[in-house]
Amino acid sequence: MADQGDVKKKPLFTDLDADQDESPVTEVESLCMNCHSQGVTRLLLTRIPFFKEVIVSSFSCDECGYQNNEVQTGGNVQKKGVTITLHVRTKQDLNRQVVLSPYASVSIPSLEFEAPPNKGSLTTVEGVIDRTVEGLTQDQPLRKALDPDTAAKIDIFIEKMIKLKETLDGFNLVVDDPSGNSFIENPYAPKPDPDLSGTNYTRSLEQNKLVGILGDDALENITEEEHAIESDVHTLDQSNEVLSFPANCPSCNTPCETNMKLVKIPYFKEVVIMATNCEACGHRDNEVKGATGIEPKGIKTTLKLTKPSDLTRDVLKSDTCGVVIPELEFELTHGTLGGKFTTVEGLLTKVRDQLMGSNPFVQGDSSDESHRNKLTTFCGKLDEIISGKRWGVHLVLDDPAGNSFLENVYAPEPDPEMQVEYYDRTFGQNEELGLNDMKTENYTTDS
Repeated sequence: MADQGDVKKKPLFTDLDADQDESPVTEVESLCMNCHSQGVTRLLLTRIPFFKEVIVSSFSCDECGYQNNEVQTGGNVQKKGVTITLHVRTKQDLNRQVVLSPYASVSIPSLEFEAPPNKGSLTTVEGVIDRTVEGLTQDQPLRKALDPDTAAKIDIFIEKMIKLKETLDGFNLVVDDPSGNSFIENPYAPKPDPDLSGTNYTRSLEQNKLVGILGDDALENITEEEHAIESDVHTLDQSNEVLSFPANCPSCNTPCETNMKLVKIPYFKEVVIMATNCEACGHRDNEVKGATGIEPKGIKTTLKLTKPSDLTRDVLKSDTCGVVIPELEFELTHGTLGGKFTTVEGLLTKVRDQLMGSNPFVQGDSSDESHRNKLTTFCGKLDEIISGKRWGVHLVLDDPAGNSFLENVYAPEPDPEMQVEYYDRTFGQNEELGLNDMKTENYTTDS
C-alpha cells in the first residue's frame, strides 16, 4: 500500500534541468529513409519557458551517417481560430515580438502579399519582413537566367518590402491562425493597444482538418453522431450528477480527469462548471459555460468596490466577457482567461497572475525593461485592491452574450453599489458570436 501511495504521475512535458536523475529523452528504433537500415530516433518532450510545449526529435543512422532533426509544437489547439491585425505606424512597431504557430499565415494587404504557414517561430515584425525578403532573394540568380521577366517583378516587390521598414505611410500586418496559438506583442499592456485588434472565429471544415481535429475523410464539422449525443444529453436530468470525462492537463498535457456539473445560480440561470485537477503537476483550473445559450441582449455590470466584503462576491465570467477597471485604465478583451466561476478577489488575482506569470513578452533576457516596469507597477496597484488598501474603484463586466453574473448581496432588492445595464449588440459583436449568419426561421427551406 505504501508503494502505491508513492507512485506519482509525471508530466509529459517537463522543464529542462541539469540535475535531473533520469534522462527525459526517449529512444525509439526506426527505419532510415536514406539507406533503409535501422536507425535511432530520440524524442524530447519539453517546455520553452513562457512560450509553449514542443517535441524535439532527432534521427541518426550509424550505417550511412544520415541525420535529421525537427521541432514540432506540442501545445493544445485553442477552441477558436484567431485573426490579429497590427497597424504599423512607427519604427518602434517593427520591434514588436510576434509568436507564430506552424498553422499561422501572414499577410500584408497593401502589397497583396500572403505567406503560407511555415514552421513555428518567435520573431519580430521586422523579422517577418526580413525572412520574406530572404526567401524571395534566395533563388533570384537562377530566376534571372531562366525567367528574366518574373525575376524583375520579384526585384520590384522586394524593394517594396524593404521600404516597409521605413514606415513612411504605415501598413497592416495580419496574422491568421486557425489553431489560435499566435500572438503579437502589446507594448501598452495592460492598457488596450489602439493599433492592435484581434478577432476569434469558428474554424471551417478544412481548417479543422489542417490543425488535426478532424480526419482528412471528414465531410462535416459536426457529425450526426455528435448531434445524437447532444440530443441525448438534453433529455437527461443532470442537476444532481457530477460527470467525469478524460482530458489533458492544460499546463503539462498529462492525461487527467475533468469533472462537470450543472449548477443553478440564484437570480440568474443555469451554468455548466468544469473543474480539472492534475495529479502530475498540481495544476488546478475551472471553466464555466452558459447552459441556456446566448441572451437576446448583452449585459454590462458595474460594481464599485467600497468594503472588504465586496472582494468575496461571487463572479461568473463567461468566455465572451470582457473586464474593465476604468481607474487603472485597464481593459481585458472578450475571451481572455476563458470562463471562470470565482470571487472578485479571485478574478483580480487571476488577472495579475496572467499578466506577469504567463506573459511571454515580459520574461527572460530579451524582455523590454520599461515594459516590464509598467506591468510591475500596474500589478502593484492590483495588489492594493486585492489586499483592501485601495477602495472606490469600479469593476466592469461587459458580456455581449449576456452569460456573466456578479453577485447581488442585497437580492432580490437592488444593490446600491452595483449597476446592471442591458444593451443591443453591435453588428461586430453579433459577428463574433456567429449570429449574423444564423438562420432561425424557415431554415429547412432554401434561402
